[in-house]
Amino acid sequence: MLRNTEILLGVTGGIAVYKSAELTRLLRREGARVHVVMTRNSRRFVNPLLFEALSENRVILDDDEDFHPFDHIRLVESASLAAIAPATANLLGKLASGIADDQLTTMLTFALGKPTPILLAPAMNMHMWNSPVVQTNAGNLRKLGIHIVGPDSGELACGDEGPGRMSEPEDILDAVKGIVRGRDLEGKNFLITAGPTREPLDPVRVLTNRSSGRMGYELARVAQRRGANVTLISGPTPLTPPSGISLHPIATAAELRKAVEAHFPKCDVLIMAAAVSDFRPRTAARQKQKKDTIGSGGTSLTLEPTPDILKAISRKPRKRQIVIGFAAEIERLIPHATAKLRGKKLDLIVANDISRPGSGFESATNQVTLIDREECVETLPLLSKEEVAERILDRVSALKKAQQPRKSKKS
Repeated sequence: MLRNTEILLGVTGGIAVYKSAELTRLLRREGARVHVVMTRNSRRFVNPLLFEALSENRVILDDDEDFHPFDHIRLVESASLAAIAPATANLLGKLASGIADDQLTTMLTFALGKPTPILLAPAMNMHMWNSPVVQTNAGNLRKLGIHIVGPDSGELACGDEGPGRMSEPEDILDAVKGIVRGRDLEGKNFLITAGPTREPLDPVRVLTNRSSGRMGYELARVAQRRGANVTLISGPTPLTPPSGISLHPIATAAELRKAVEAHFPKCDVLIMAAAVSDFRPRTAARQKQKKDTIGSGGTSLTLEPTPDILKAISRKPRKRQIVIGFAAEIERLIPHATAKLRGKKLDLIVANDISRPGSGFESATNQVTLIDREECVETLPLLSKEEVAERILDRVSALKKAQQPRKSKKS
């Protein structure tokens, strides 16, 4: 995702600097080339050798005699983005006032004029963050087009509880990707379903499936960083949704249908990535069924179909809303998926053969085939689920652009 990108990572003096080390590792794992700039105070918390080892580049310091006077220009000009994590109140104040009295603030001031995108991840005591001066500085920096992620709320190093924690490295990484990739879905309202459903057999047992929810959660994460407003309806899963996403937990197919129908009218795009149980017990026992009460002959279970949510949606009037479905198959992948595409009037269907290695449930990867409403077929290679999400959302972006009226040529 970040291959062939240059990231300038500024590190200021704060206890959250340990998260910056993890951020450096994550950026490198994504293929970015990272150049770390450390302020004098940040070196009181950690030795520059740590960042040199993680970034595989020389760390830029204020007292570096080998640093050429014009290197700050070269590094900023080659950077895809400058990220400051942690960003202290002092750094926010300097940047908002145009003060350039060290290597980092000099580079950032130059970046503002170039302009190179700047991302700040503030970290400080909650009272400092809430102070009118810091809030004014943060507001002025946003007006300049600087991106600010966080701070998060929680327990602070001093023992206080409130806003001031630096965002987690994974969330900062998502923000970096969103800025580098672009926000082509800005302002679009996405409704995404994820995870399994559970149909109760009795108060203890359920009828469910092996879905982990990871594909839906990746779609939600990627859509958000590309600018979308995301509502995520999720079946039971241990996954944690990205901050800023509206989460609505459900358990059964009936609950899922109710939630989808409630939110569908306000969405621009519906992506049904949830693995919905096709059947449920006709009746659920009110008490736990004991093994010794069933008898040696066993027992039978009468099933009935669960509601077909996509079919119900397809019957509703749609105002330029895009609807995408998924099809998990083990045979005749394309014919079965195409039939579902037609029968449910979908704009796109994402089909995968769950019997293929690396393409089933509970996997970090997926190999999918995309079939659009013209029934054009594109089979993707085995990719991470994040990359699959990007490819699906590329299709969504293209569909939304196709809906825009063409500008008439002036005579």
